[in-house]
Amino acid sequence: MSDLATIAELLRARVTPGVPYIVGVAGSVAVGKSTFAAALRDSVAAWPAQAETIATDGFLFPNAVLDARGLTMRKGFPESYDFDALRQALASIKGGTRTALPRYSHVSYDVDTANPLWIEKPDVLVLDGLHLGHAKPPIDCLIYLDAEEVVIERWFTDRLLPLMLAGRDDPASFYHRFRDFDDAARADFAARVWAGINLPNLREHIVDDRAAADIVVIKNAGHAIAAVTGI
Repeated sequence: MSDLATIAELLRARVTPGVPYIVGVAGSVAVGKSTFAAALRDSVAAWPAQAETIATDGFLFPNAVLDARGLTMRKGFPESYDFDALRQALASIKGGTRTALPRYSHVSYDVDTANPLWIEKPDVLVLDGLHLGHAKPPIDCLIYLDAEEVVIERWFTDRLLPLMLAGRDDPASFYHRFRDFDDAARADFAARVWAGINLPNLREHIVDDRAAADIVVIKNAGHAIAAVTGI
């Protein structure tokens, strides 16, 4: 049995029929949270069970609010999230109420209020995002994905550069504003974002989720699971 399947079976033993069980998948930007959450959802659905997954990016304050509060360059830090709204939404789901969870547009890089995900009595809801220790409870199990900083930086750069290239020809894209950058400028931009925003956020705040986690999954440079603690 794989490590992911072992984690899924552990969760299965904790789920109470009729009571939504909420799993948080935390870790650094670019560590692979969404991919892991989707794989975990698929493992849970094979029980069979009703499983849903969503990123908590929709609980960021809208860009206009961040700008008004002087937090644009702090986006992704704890103060940029509406944790009260997140906790209320999760408590509503656990109470059996049909609940709208806001999504996030990775084109405009802003909250997408017009396209929520409606959740109604799932067996398991898998959330991926940052600073999820702030929502425990009502998160029942917090999983933290970990890897070496230098490896995560490479994953971040490998993800960002293609997005910047794709955004050159899309006026709706957040990255359209960087359309005149050459390869060197894009690489420099990625390095500055990592060193000035993502790495400080990881070291000063995101690691708090590792301390709060029930399960820690350590990944190697190839995105494979190298070790799991807490099970």
